[in-house]
Amino acid sequence: MPTQLTSAQQTILAHAHQHTDGKIVWFPDNIKGGARKKVLDGMFNRALITPLHGDWFITAEAYDALGVPRKGPMTAQEINAVIEQAKPCIRQNSKQAQVIALLRRPEGATIAQICAATGWQAHTVRGTFAGAFKKKFGLAITSSKESGAERIYRIVA
Repeated sequence: MPTQLTSAQQTILAHAHQHTDGKIVWFPDNIKGGARKKVLDGMFNRALITPLHGDWFITAEAYDALGVPRKGPMTAQEINAVIEQAKPCIRQNSKQAQVIALLRRPEGATIAQICAATGWQAHTVRGTFAGAFKKKFGLAITSSKESGAERIYRIVA
């Protein structure tokens, strides 16, 4: 069963197919600002569009949903570019990079040490562990606590 498109998705994808070789460059006048981001996020989450070189392009699934023939397959170079863009990266000299360096030390780091190094509050450090480091970057963080000592956190390989 083909994917059901909203009227906005149908209009945007059809325009990209007909006018720009699948590149998303146009939105209806009533979709502005934050609404554009929501529409793009919705299409990305449904695998209807994909990023390539900083732009959005419609996918094979979108062509199927539109009921039109697919464009030619992406080259290996284009696929590699999409993969590279999808990998999250950590900016050098950022607070996240500082925290990762602390966690990679053999002795690891405590929440208090990380707070002192970054100026963050403890809940921000713990949230960064769970959100950015574990979910976004896929880092494995362990913790250990010896009797009477603070909990030590480390990144494991």
